[in-house]
Amino acid sequence: MTRRKYVVGNWKMNGLSEAIGEAQAIFAAAGEYPAVDVAICPPFTLIGAMAAAAAGRTVGGQDCHSAASGAFTGSVAAPMLADIGASLVIVGHSERREGFGESDADVCAKAEAGLAAGLSVILCVGEPRDVRESGGAIDFVLAQIAGSVPGEFDPARLAIAYEPIWAIGTGLVPTVGDVAAIHGAIRGALAARFGGKAEDMRILYGGSVNGENAAELLDAGDVDGALVGGASLTAAKFVPIIAAAADL
Repeated sequence: MTRRKYVVGNWKMNGLSEAIGEAQAIFAAAGEYPAVDVAICPPFTLIGAMAAAAAGRTVGGQDCHSAASGAFTGSVAAPMLADIGASLVIVGHSERREGFGESDADVCAKAEAGLAAGLSVILCVGEPRDVRESGGAIDFVLAQIAGSVPGEFDPARLAIAYEPIWAIGTGLVPTVGDVAAIHGAIRGALAARFGGKAEDMRILYGGSVNGENAAELLDAGDVDGALVGGASLTAAKFVPIIAAAADL
């Protein structure tokens, strides 16, 4: 089957109110590539304004709590994201897993919460450098898949993002063969567990994606798009990645 390419910007903890104009420029340019689904996940403080300024475009959150409400000071629930205009949420990013100690079970619960709130979910997996160098990358990532992916979901609303931790923001990029091998293993594991659903799920690559390497990475086997960090902050850097996806 043909899965639509999916290019998502993760702005992380970047962006004040004036950045809304940059998001509008990105979405306007993305309109020239209708075959590519494009989304931006800004900081929580910008979601409502961005969703209003870019009506009809996909705006998402970068994390959510597993509970729908409660005494969790400083946390944001998935229904709150939906309430202010988000239609997507990222869960399990390595910066959450490593920096905040989130387990596979935590990530699974957050994914379930996002889906229950009507959001689409991008669930991140990826290995640290020592695991890659020891040859254990595939086993490590498949263990994350086994522990993090919910048992029930609409495959159109759950995507997997493979982001090798050692490639995030470092300029280091795995070979196209390595990317294809991991993505193929992920697809195989999903098919073994969920059958035909796996063919409908999109698997994104993330980690130092830019306008120069996007075409090669996106053309690797079983790569359906990209989750982009720093290069998604401006139209000048993000739009070439969208264009590369459109050419495939």
